[in-house]
Amino acid sequence: MDWRVVDEGLIGRGELLLSLGFLESYVLELSVLNCGKVGGPYRVACMYVVFLAAGRCLFGVPYRQLEGFTRALHRLIPRLPPIDYSWLRRRILRLDLRPYMSLRSYDGPVSIAADSSGV
Repeated sequence: MDWRVVDEGLIGRGELLLSLGFLESYVLELSVLNCGKVGGPYRVACMYVVFLAAGRCLFGVPYRQLEGFTRALHRLIPRLPPIDYSWLRRRILRLDLRPYMSLRSYDGPVSIAADSSGV
């Protein structure tokens, strides 16, 4: 048995690649959401919520820990606001998460891509 191959396979299971491509259009998405809006402006872009919801579904992260994750992301990327767990829960419950839920039982590598259309 080639232990280097086995070792690399085990190490690869722990790789987590976060695609933060939604940041490129974050300001534009917020400006479109707020165009003509009455009341307080939106602070959180929809693609950010989808990003967080995917992480919650795939890794089983509770909402309060997800709030902590948004705080950590805010420290790294100041334009991403920290989000309260109850607000996150309300927004995530409105999303269709079936595609992510079906991936939880899959044992192989998973690649998720989202473009500005939300597909």
